Amino acid sequence: MGLFSKLFRRGPKPQIAESERVTGPLAVSRDYYIVASVELGNTTTKCILTATDLKEGVTYLIHKEVRMTRDVRPPRSGEEVFGKTVWGVELTRDSVAEMVADTLKSAVKNANIKIDDVHFVVRSTGVTAGFASPEEVGEMIKALADGCLKAGVPPNRMTAAMSKEQIPEPFREHSLIDKVYFDGAVTGVKPPAGKEVVANEMEGELVMAGIKVGAKSTKVDFRNPCMAIDYGTTLAGRITNDELPYADTIGNLCGLAGAIMDAIARGCGEIDEEIGCALDLPSDVEPDVGEKARELAEEAHEYIDIREIPANRERFGTVPVNPKAAKKAGLKLLGCDVGENGSDLSRLTEIGREAYEEGGYELLFGVLDWTATLIAKRLIETALDLDLIDENTAIGITGRAGTTGKKPELICRMIAEEFGDYWDPEEDLVFVDDGLARGAATMARCMNCLGTPENPLGGNRGGGCILGLRIKHQQEGS
Repeated sequence: MGLFSKLFRRGPKPQIAESERVTGPLAVSRDYYIVASVELGNTTTKCILTATDLKEGVTYLIHKEVRMTRDVRPPRSGEEVFGKTVWGVELTRDSVAEMVADTLKSAVKNANIKIDDVHFVVRSTGVTAGFASPEEVGEMIKALADGCLKAGVPPNRMTAAMSKEQIPEPFREHSLIDKVYFDGAVTGVKPPAGKEVVANEMEGELVMAGIKVGAKSTKVDFRNPCMAIDYGTTLAGRITNDELPYADTIGNLCGLAGAIMDAIARGCGEIDEEIGCALDLPSDVEPDVGEKARELAEEAHEYIDIREIPANRERFGTVPVNPKAAKKAGLKLLGCDVGENGSDLSRLTEIGREAYEEGGYELLFGVLDWTATLIAKRLIETALDLDLIDENTAIGITGRAGTTGKKPELICRMIAEEFGDYWDPEEDLVFVDDGLARGAATMARCMNCLGTPENPLGGNRGGGCILGLRIKHQQEGS
């Protein structure tokens, strides 16, 4: 029996959200609420079509269209570059719009539906590392909107409804807009007040919402208080408390995540040394997560810096941050870096090279899985030290570098062994794929007050629907 089998023979079972699917034409015929999530990230550009049965509150996956962001066309003469991906791919408003339009149109075509069948489109970006300030994210959001318009999406399908008459007729009976209005809170969490504190704030908001809806297919009650961790190319996520009717955001996560795995992966020498990523590696490898893999991962962590972001930093893990605004808003910033703003990523590539030369792809993948596990461990330790989480907090993980390979099993086991006094991994820890896309579908529902009080996403763990409290809160505030 191998080490991995021994390690997990009696280990806790990770709670992994299942992606239920439905065909596009069936979703249309059944009057499901169809949402397109359009995201341009550092590594991939996606359009994910989801369909929500508003009677049951269940969200299905229709189709996922994925392209590599490195394939965005180069800037043309006269175009202004407003930002870059973490790997240096230059972006202009027109080039982003064209990429988004092509991806969205292709997704709709391959789902065998029409653009008019899409009821709402939510736009987001994980590309924040190459921006000069959090405010510059707005230019990217405009470029994403341009792309959606080019694909034929009407403007009113990207903005919140102001009355029931603005909601498509089949869904008006499910809208609570005559009882409550959209006040910025998504799944029972209000955004931080004041200036934007971190460039990927919206990404963290969507990720938390997506994990909340994904967890509905598991036995984990992932409602407030909770901690969401998104292992995209860059780290995103947030931490909430248990205030009612809306929880406060008390912590934000940012920095590097999947980019760390990409740097290690390049050590194999089989992918591009500049823009290659872990997604370029073979997908049918069984990771070797033995002692050598953990040893090399711990060596990698000698260069990985995880802590509360100091007040004097303007970037951490290449992501623009504003610690002073964070302090004023009453929240703390947790960051993950390699050296300073990625300065030691090449050292991780050397560790990846050592792993590949000694044990091939199997050991290399094992190092990736242990590295991700130790990132989760250190983020949780930091949040505990800062009194941001406790035994009542649910923990959710999403993103390519946190949910693939043996990472869920390793993280689940690590939680049991290191934090067993705080959490039962089978009750308090959940893994969700495509958290950001699920969150986009959920945000569309929140913006249009399409709630399911009998199956709530807002409120606290173990509690009921907060509709009554929201009504009272809004009446008192008006």
